Amino acid sequence: MNMQNNEQRRLLHEIGVISFVVTEMNLYLDTHPTDKDAMEYLNHYVRMKNKAMREYAMKYSPLRISDADGCPQSEWKWATEPWPWEGGC
Repeated sequence: MNMQNNEQRRLLHEIGVISFVVTEMNLYLDTHPTDKDAMEYLNHYVRMKNKAMREYAMKYSPLRISDADGCPQSEWKWATEPWPWEGGC
């Protein structure tokens, strides 16, 4: 159980880091809309975030409703499981 808990925390941390990069790049592109390198960088991290979010949803539970379609769970646990900030990891 502890090994799964560590993996869940690691993946959630990774999602947080990638989300920070995506947000910062979004803000940068608001002021530099023609920066093609920044756009490629943003697209790379958006793909990474989507992949990590799908992985998290498959292993644990979806963090956003748009990732719920690929979850193997047979019952709806969205509102009954503890959220990450409630100690769910």
